Amino acid sequence: MIEVLDFYADWCGPCQMMKPVFAELEKDFAGKVKFTVIDVDQHPDQSNAHHVLGIPTYIIMKDGKEVDRIVGYTPKPAFQAKLNAHL
Repeated sequence: MIEVLDFYADWCGPCQMMKPVFAELEKDFAGKVKFTVIDVDQHPDQSNAHHVLGIPTYIIMKDGKEVDRIVGYTPKPAFQAKLNAHL
């Protein structure tokens, strides 16, 4: 199964811009992709473990291993293409 780890913070402008895109992607890929949201301020250990240096960062995991990473605001079509490449 594919999982997307969404590393964000409430104070991050690009993170807020991605919220509606992320919500649409969750609907579009329901049953195919698991989406997990991680607040970097509340979970710095997870951010460090995944070497997250900037936010928003989206890590695409397949079978528990990182297969792709997206950093920064990304339009929905580009994000969809990345996910489709790993399905």
